[in-house]
Amino acid sequence: MTSQLDFSALRIAILGGGPGGYEAAMVAASLGATVTIVERNGLGGSAVLTDVVPSKTLIATADTMARVANAHNLGVKFADSSAAYADFTQVNQRLLDLAVDQSKDITSALERAGVTIIIGSGKLLDDHRLEVETDSGTSIIEADAILLAVGAHPRELPSAVPDGERIFNWKQVYNLTEVPEHLIVIGSGVTGAEFASAYHGLGADVTLVSSRDRVLPGEDADAAEVLENVFRSSGMTVLSKSRAAGVERRGDGVRVTLSDGRTVDGSHCLVAVGAIPSTAGIGLEEAGVALTESGHIKVDGVSRTTSPNVYAAGDCTGVLALASVAAMQGRIAMAHLLGDTVTPLKLKQVASNIFTAPEIASVGVSEADVESGKYQGDVFKLSLSTNARAKMMNVKDGFVKIIARKGSGTVIGGVVVAPRASELIFPLALAVTKKLHVDDVANTFTVYPSLTGSISEAARRLHVH
Repeated sequence: MTSQLDFSALRIAILGGGPGGYEAAMVAASLGATVTIVERNGLGGSAVLTDVVPSKTLIATADTMARVANAHNLGVKFADSSAAYADFTQVNQRLLDLAVDQSKDITSALERAGVTIIIGSGKLLDDHRLEVETDSGTSIIEADAILLAVGAHPRELPSAVPDGERIFNWKQVYNLTEVPEHLIVIGSGVTGAEFASAYHGLGADVTLVSSRDRVLPGEDADAAEVLENVFRSSGMTVLSKSRAAGVERRGDGVRVTLSDGRTVDGSHCLVAVGAIPSTAGIGLEEAGVALTESGHIKVDGVSRTTSPNVYAAGDCTGVLALASVAAMQGRIAMAHLLGDTVTPLKLKQVASNIFTAPEIASVGVSEADVESGKYQGDVFKLSLSTNARAKMMNVKDGFVKIIARKGSGTVIGGVVVAPRASELIFPLALAVTKKLHVDDVANTFTVYPSLTGSISEAARRLHVH
């Protein structure tokens, strides 16, 4: 009689406790595997401790400040004429407390699931063993399979080395004890745009240095134009086509030198020029794990690396630097390994959001994809300027854009620029994922008045007789 392999008895070791790691651990434990997770700084990784949770908490405070500042347009008056201001000691303490609380919640959930948690640093000895260093010494973890979720760290410019006092990367910026008088942000990608928007909303003078011809060069062009116009009209200085050559401390401030010789003086500087995968020195070569030219771990649609027993998830793979994608990669990896139902990662179903003011959310095929001929589609954009709820909320900037497959009318993409666009994108993400027709969206009841009414209206405009 042939014995059957019991997949549920597998020993799984996970290196990295961010979304890719802890979500994978939860799935593996629920399927009966023995799971050990190794994390250097605390469960949640940089997403919870130094990136997503803290930055979006800061942005929430800036959003509240902006609403208070504009309240007079809605007829709200204050008995005390003094302006609102951000108590940065309290703001920073709150965002750091929230990060710690979220990390504790994740830790508790993993412990309840029976996952062994080790706080320490690890590296691969081969495709079945991790060497782990903790405060109490070095140990070896043997596993049937390993998941790498080691994340990424801020890219630094040799001529703009952060000091954590006047020159910051996006992990150090929470060292600020007061709103900077004049913050210079280098980099107009997602991270740079978000921090520029947040600190401007908190009351700082902000100069955004962009090496490209517009902010958010990788995003929907119409959305980027709206955001840049909002930035400029609200008093932010945006230096387009301006590459930073260096940053230096000058007394109680900083000086940014541009490649054309111009200089910009400010009180502080945030360098947001991308991230580098944390893949060096963790034994990938010994385990047969191949890297791309950029140093990211090569993975397929179910998160397998070039080593048969090693999977990878998250920012270290370079697929999409989103916590939601990292989590999905981790879940897919464990489902595939343990024989559960699994669907390979489909990037055209990923909804993403940029937490600027206004927010920019998108999903699926882009208008640039259609214009390049990669997809055949019809595009309709509807401004929020005629939306009744937007008028009530004093929302003047934003739109809904829907992309439908030419001929069939299936929703294949969408963009929303609006307050809370991160919430409004969900119906379009659902339509893309479930291959709904524009008429399915158009004929679904929406609340009146609501911003989602514009989604339904845009879908109606794409109806084909």
